[in-house]
Amino acid sequence: MELIMKNSIYFIINPLAGNGQSLRVWKKVKHELELNKIEYRSFLTEYSGHAEVLARQVATIQDYHLKTVIGIGGDGTIHEIVNGLSQFKHVQIGFISAGSGNDFARGYALPPAKKAAASILRNLKKQVRSWDLGQYNIGQLDRSFVNSMGAGFDAYVAKLSNEMEIKKILNIFRAGSFIYIFALLKGLKNYQPGDVTLTIDGEEKTYRNVWLTAVSNHPYYGGGMKISPDAKPDDGLLDVILVHNLSRIKLLLLFGLVFAGKHTGLKEVHAFKAKEIKITADAPLMIQADGEYIGETPVTVTLRPKSIKYYT
Repeated sequence: MELIMKNSIYFIINPLAGNGQSLRVWKKVKHELELNKIEYRSFLTEYSGHAEVLARQVATIQDYHLKTVIGIGGDGTIHEIVNGLSQFKHVQIGFISAGSGNDFARGYALPPAKKAAASILRNLKKQVRSWDLGQYNIGQLDRSFVNSMGAGFDAYVAKLSNEMEIKKILNIFRAGSFIYIFALLKGLKNYQPGDVTLTIDGEEKTYRNVWLTAVSNHPYYGGGMKISPDAKPDDGLLDVILVHNLSRIKLLLLFGLVFAGKHTGLKEVHAFKAKEIKITADAPLMIQADGEYIGETPVTVTLRPKSIKYYT
């Protein structure tokens, strides 16, 4: 990796995101950069987790000279970049969404990919806003999330969706967000709800037959579902949704309501706002963060207010 380049912009591109859509977007971004004679460096990721490694390496080498890192990819890509830069609070992050779910872009109202590069370049000299960040701890693992973290059925479905071969086909037709629906229908047959103990800012309560517990920083997850319709990524609070005591058929109907954010009025849905959440269960539950399987309960989730800078 080249030594210090003052005021240069660094791009981290996931070439597999959106079944190659990210590379097509990057080609247009490069043209825009060269047209405007803007100095930059770029890196293509080569394996899962590589974006985090690259972001941390660039920030470590460049130190205070580094101002801007821009990612191109899906929600997994921005998740990795943010974790790689979590100790470098002066770095400003831009993101051009080119994945399948694209919940980060929805949550922060980012412009579509074809307009994102021009938007970021226009804003390079402007003051960047600081946003809240979620933090989760599982055993010795302590990491951040940008969209949401979930325990239970949603994590089970997220793991299924990332393993399904049809995801590649859907991405070709730019219909990658439908993968969650396919995985949901498949997972509904096998998943068994269980008892969960939820501790919200120190207050503990146990719920029976829990399907999922989602902790969100903004409304969207699962490729466009408004799981926490009132969540805001700058209000100093995390939003929690717990779903329990539902039949499989009613759960399926609930997911239909989730896309419109109309599910929170159901008696089987509980909504909270908090700064610290602990989730434990009699039997370990799968956990996802930003759509990626990360482990099992117990997990503690906390808020890091105004701790990350994004171009929006």
